[in-house]
Amino acid sequence: MSEINVVPYIDVMLVLLIIFMITAPLITQGVKIDLPQAPSEVILPSQQESVMVTVDDSGAIYIDYGDDPNVAVDEQTLTNRVGGLLTYRPDTQFFVKGDRNVAYGRVVAVMAILQGAGVNGIGLVTEPPEN
Repeated sequence: MSEINVVPYIDVMLVLLIIFMITAPLITQGVKIDLPQAPSEVILPSQQESVMVTVDDSGAIYIDYGDDPNVAVDEQTLTNRVGGLLTYRPDTQFFVKGDRNVAYGRVVAVMAILQGAGVNGIGLVTEPPEN
């Protein structure tokens, strides 16, 4: 009668499980944003000015802080302006408005740029549903 000793296989399996448990959160990529607790909650204005970053349907980026808010900026200019603003006003609120026809990935890329520039919380602006 032959027997298979499964104890070494269980040890290897447990080691692999621990490795996967440690590396899985590190592999996950994403943009951290602070979501409201209730849907469609109105955000009350704060003492600080808020900054609106807009992505239009062609994917161009606009920021209402700087020389002219109606001129599109590139990603490096957005990073520089946000970084400079956070140096002097670290409690500034940032909101992102994305056109409904722009690709989802473009809005996420803009949010990642903001996060890379040092923004901790990003609000997403939507329109109320029509009745």
